[in-house]
Amino acid sequence: MGTLQHVQHQISALNDLIKINNDRITGYQKAIEGTDDISLKSVFEGYADQSKGYVNQLNDYIHLLGGQPTDGTTLSGKFYYAWMDVKSAFTKKDNHSILSDCEYGEDIAKGAYRKALDDKELIWEDEKVLALLNNHMNGLKIAHDAIKALRDSSKQVA
Repeated sequence: MGTLQHVQHQISALNDLIKINNDRITGYQKAIEGTDDISLKSVFEGYADQSKGYVNQLNDYIHLLGGQPTDGTTLSGKFYYAWMDVKSAFTKKDNHSILSDCEYGEDIAKGAYRKALDDKELIWEDEKVLALLNNHMNGLKIAHDAIKALRDSSKQVA
């Protein structure tokens, strides 16, 4: 793979991560709308803000590579959130089901980062971007575990 192709592949991978983070922001905005629990709203806002920060950092690096950052979401994210809208129209969403949906979204986000970090064609030569992606991945793991714990505790309460 030539240098230009390599850079384009990196830009594409980083844009995919921007889309995943945009999906995550949308998911948490839907979760905020779906609950009356003030403390959960605060948690969800924090994770949406986390992804907004991740998007800004990814945008900056894409600009350094000479690329154009995306502002879209993934196709699967659009389908998922459309399904969630249909599902919520027919059922009352409780905190447990909202948290289950959030955990699912966290699994998707972690998987996307893992895929980017494990891609053999992506040789992340710049230690700064590698540190950035690993930092994001660690933040996503912490968020996943916190959401899972909240989900599990909400099941016991219900």
